[in-house]
Amino acid sequence: MITKHVKVLILILCTWVQPSFSEEWLEEGDKFSFQTSVYTKHWNPKPEHNNNQKLFSIELNKKNRWLVGFAAFKNSFDQNTQYLYAGYTWALPETQDIGYFKLTAGPMHGYKGKYKDKIPLNQAGIAPAVLPSFGVSYQQFKSELVVFGAAGAMLTMGFEFPPM
Repeated sequence: MITKHVKVLILILCTWVQPSFSEEWLEEGDKFSFQTSVYTKHWNPKPEHNNNQKLFSIELNKKNRWLVGFAAFKNSFDQNTQYLYAGYTWALPETQDIGYFKLTAGPMHGYKGKYKDKIPLNQAGIAPAVLPSFGVSYQQFKSELVVFGAAGAMLTMGFEFPPM
């Protein structure tokens, strides 16, 4: 799963950083970030739950705190899943802009078969998703605690860098 998605993400990234895109969409202060999952906890664990999501995400974080991103991962039932999203981040008070709250929303695809009803409003294998997270960012390092509904939470780690 990761290899196929990594190739697609690299192709998208290469397209994004072309000069025409850079001049039109990227501004000074914008950053790309890559993240992967390092730990998952289900609130009510079941034997069929997968706790190794193998998440890979790429995100464009605008200097005005808006963001867009794409994540590929194994869902709680070990199915290949994709999440295309947009969102916003808010700096947490008293954290000197190191801590933040992030809210993303977008279509999620991948809950199929006997697990299709495990995500609300899953029509034709695509469901709307809203994911809150709390994060810390220091220099190029970032880590987030992503809450996925009433099912559980995932800890991610990654890095961010300015566009070329």
